[in-house]
Parts: sequence; structure tokens; C-alpha cells
Amino acid sequence: MNISLLDGWLPILIQSVTVLGLIAAVGRRSPRWLRLWLPAAVGAGVVLALASSWFISDQGLAGGPAPIALWVWLVLTGAALVVTIAGWPGVRWWRRAIAVAVVPLCAVCAGLAVNTWTGYLPTVEALWQRSSGAELSGQIDLDTALNMRRSGERPDRGVLVSVPIPTNASGFRSRPELVYLPPAWFAPGAPQLPAVVMVGGEFGWPADWPTAGGAQRTADDFAAAHGGNAPILVFVDTSGQFSNDTECVNGPRGMAADHLTKDVVPFVVSTFSASPDPSHWGIVGWSAGGTCAVMTTVMHPELFQTFVDMDGQVGPNAGSAPQTIARLFGGDAAAFAQFDPSTVVRKHGPYSGVAGWFAVSDTGPVIHEPAKVGPAPNVDPPNNPESHTAVATYLCGMVSAAGIECSVVPHGGDHTFPSAAQVFAAALPWLAGRVHTPGVPAIGLPGATPQ
Repeated sequence: MNISLLDGWLPILIQSVTVLGLIAAVGRRSPRWLRLWLPAAVGAGVVLALASSWFISDQGLAGGPAPIALWVWLVLTGAALVVTIAGWPGVRWWRRAIAVAVVPLCAVCAGLAVNTWTGYLPTVEALWQRSSGAELSGQIDLDTALNMRRSGERPDRGVLVSVPIPTNASGFRSRPELVYLPPAWFAPGAPQLPAVVMVGGEFGWPADWPTAGGAQRTADDFAAAHGGNAPILVFVDTSGQFSNDTECVNGPRGMAADHLTKDVVPFVVSTFSASPDPSHWGIVGWSAGGTCAVMTTVMHPELFQTFVDMDGQVGPNAGSAPQTIARLFGGDAAAFAQFDPSTVVRKHGPYSGVAGWFAVSDTGPVIHEPAKVGPAPNVDPPNNPESHTAVATYLCGMVSAAGIECSVVPHGGDHTFPSAAQVFAAALPWLAGRVHTPGVPAIGLPGATPQ
């Protein structure tokens, strides 16, 4: 179950079998058939790849260029479909069976390319858990966790608690969410612990961070080095279902923003005795979740005063600006402005006690000199919104002018969840200190100039 889906023998085996199957499906054909149908098959594949590229761009689904392997497999998927249909007459049953099997195999290979691009499903186990809803390692129910705490049964490692957080305030249709409780939470008379909300990317679900993002393992290692102390981690659901990209805002796709602020925070405080002090709350996000982390913090500094943005964008994004306003806000530009970080910061004015870590996966130049505290500068967004460094540099310069301490930190990885896992491990000592985790010293941001 721990076999890798990102590299190693299994993806290579699937791709090799698919290529051999496609060759067998074409097999020996007449010269006329080859002249007529092979160009048609390749052409159909190219059309499929172009249509997919247009859809990804139109929907604003990607934070960077897709791997070449994805386009190759999409071309082969379209070609395999044409070969199956055009080559059906006059061949034996076993070649028909191979031809039929090759079409979904090509699609699976395209899916593997997407997974390599994002890293959502690092192993067969992660795929099984996502598809079956199986419990994660160390997962228990809420009653068990509360009984363990009452009895003073302190585990050696943290545990994951699956909780259906009530959505009475937001009405958002969330799936069961996960809460990581460090060993110190179970100690009799333990002080109130800080909490960190963990937000994934588009089409994510709450288990992404504990599995693909390695957050449970990272938190356990951190707690082991700090006497069992670590923040409570809250793995939230901002989609409600796989195909619903809310970008963490309130709109036709659901009141995801209200779910975080009006459902999640009060529930974690009341149920898990987390500290209600906003200086004890942080929010971490990757990709669309990174955008959410910045946006939610600048909108609600009374709830969150620390954020980590990993490869986020300038603001909510569901395509072009008009498409974003139409899709996420029902065409209401004023509603969009309420969730646009630049607009929010300029309207809010100077902040106090807020800090953020902008992690970037590309290697563009970091041009950031903290501005004097004052009104946020009225500057245009970066010319290249696909450059994570350009976006982070713009946002850090903009928020630092409003009194938010920040730093742009390149990490040398790529735009995948495994890279996000490395960033979280690197940022956790700073993050845990910032939110006042017991026994964890406060340290400065890498390269930041305090405001």
C-alpha cells in the first residue's frame, strides 16, 4: 500500500504496458488503413490535448505549466480511441479486447501525469484512502479522544480525530474534517494550546495534508522534540465535494469563508479547548490554500495573526478576472473586492502583530525591501501571475507596507504537495513559536525585517 504513485516501478510498469498495448492494438494494418487512420488518430489526440489545455486555462486550474507527459498521454488517449473504433472491423477478438483496454489505460497514464504534477496521491495507500474513505493511521473518533483526555491517557504520538464540524452558522456543506491533537493535549491540566488551520489546494479534501502533505508525521516529529508540545492542527474542507472550487470565499459555490471563521474556529475552541487568542491562531495553505491563508488573515486579524502561503496567487482565481467574478461571486464585483487581499489591506490600514511566510517554488529573483508602515502602495499586480516568486514579492511588499512582517522564502522544490510537505516542516518551528506553543521559543522569519 506504500508503493509510490509519483515515481518508481509502478508508474513505469503501467506506462510500459500501455505503450505495448497500443502497439498491439495498431498491429499489422494495410498501407491504406495506416495512411487514412493513423493521421486521423494523432489528430484526434492533438484536439483532445488542446481542448484540455484550453479547459485548464479557462477554469484557472493550474498555478504553472503542465508537464509534457500530460499532453503526450492525452494525445495517445485520443489516438487510442480512434484506433479502437476504426480498427474494429476485420480483426480478432483479442486485438479488439486489447484496443478497448488501452483507451482507459492511456487515460490512467494521463492521470498519473497529473498526479506527478500535483502530488495529491503519493502512494497506493493514499489513493485507496481517497477512493474508499478509509481511516488514516492514528485516526480515532471524538468521543475516544475526549475520554482519553479525561482519564489522563497520554499517547506517545499525536492522534487524528475525525469530526463533522457543525455548519449552522455558514450553511456550508462540508465533509468530515480532521483535527490533529499532539500528546501534550492529553496531559491532565494541560494549558490551552494554539491552533493552526491547514488548507489544501483545489479539488482537495481534509486528508490531503496528513497524507500527501506529511503534516501528521511532521507534527509528531516536532512534538517529540518539544516534550509533546505542538499546535493543534485543523485540516479543513473548503470544497465540500471534489469538483467544487470555492477558493475559500462566500458565493454561489458555498459559504466557505464563513465556514472557516464562524464554524471551524468556534468549534475548535469549544471542543478542544484551544486558545481563543488570535495571536495563538495561524493558517497554512498550499496553492489555492495559500491564497486562502493570506486572504483570511488580512480579512480577519481578529482571528488569525500568522500565515504561511505556499505558492498562492494574488487573490481568488477561477479563470480570468471577469470569469472569477462570474463564477465565484455571481457577477458581483463588489463581493469580489471584499475578498481581494490588495483591496482588503488598503481599506483596513495598518495591522499590528501579524506576520506571514511566503514560500515559493520557482527561482525567479526575490525583490523585496520592506516598505515604511503606512497605506498599502497602489501598485499593479505582477506582470507574470504564473511566477510564484513575482506574486509573493508583490504581496509581501504590499502587506509589509501595512505593518505585516513577512518574508519571501524560495524552497527549491516544485509546485507539488510533497514540496509543500518540506515547506511545512521548515516553517513549523517559526510557526509554532509565533502562535505561542508551550516550550517553543519564538524565532524570526528568514530574511525578514521586523516592522
